[in-house]
Amino acid sequence: MKKNRLPFEMVYQLVALVLSIILVHLIYVTLIRPNAEALLEREAQLAASGEAYVPERSIYIVLRDYEQESCFMLMFWAIAIMGFKGRQTLRERTMLSEDILKVNEGTSILPEDARQYIRPLQSLSPEVQQYLLPRALIAGLLRFGSTRNVHDVSEAVKSVCETEADRLETELSMVRYIAWAIPSIGFIGTVRGIGDALAQAYKAVEGDIAGVTASLGTAFNSTLIALLISMVIMFMMHQLQLLQERLVLETQGYADLNLVRHMQVRGDAA
Repeated sequence: MKKNRLPFEMVYQLVALVLSIILVHLIYVTLIRPNAEALLEREAQLAASGEAYVPERSIYIVLRDYEQESCFMLMFWAIAIMGFKGRQTLRERTMLSEDILKVNEGTSILPEDARQYIRPLQSLSPEVQQYLLPRALIAGLLRFGSTRNVHDVSEAVKSVCETEADRLETELSMVRYIAWAIPSIGFIGTVRGIGDALAQAYKAVEGDIAGVTASLGTAFNSTLIALLISMVIMFMMHQLQLLQERLVLETQGYADLNLVRHMQVRGDAA
């Protein structure tokens, strides 16, 4: 099951990226850009007529450029990735409320009993067996049966949890890259807008500042939207990390409470 999970995640991420691109581009083509162009055309007509007017600060104009569109595509892609990982983590945390070992209070687990308690864990579905809690408990029981040392059990459980924490941290690398890429795209829009404004500086000298102001609007709007989206992504990523860290810590606590404290060797029992 572990071997099949990675390709499934890769396919999921690719599909999520394609759907994000299609959805955002469809919204831009059908809603945002037509409304923005209509507003800009209306302002151009008012400016040409010589009437006094106050330019409208419309959300359509703020969002209309390609940099903002790219940022929204990446945002929805990152949300889809984090949603998948968050759902998986929540499903694993539900096991922490179950007594999957079925160890009665006052019962002692001896090294000879390790195989007996492993069997219910191995009877779980292949998918559930790949969850952190069953893997940690199986590793602890196997270590107890081979070394007959309770301290080694705690070390085995801790090792599995630390490995899982490292894996979860590594799998967030794509989300971190997206969180870095979004402000970078915003700065690209800023550079493009300022470059366009400088290229039209001669018109401003002649008294026509419409092109310069439009280009500067592109520069500042792209940075504004990119930074706002980046803040949302970073907040959601930190919430996901918190959820995953709680899963690891609570798994260690579950193993200590429901497994390690019941373990004894014959010398200790005597």
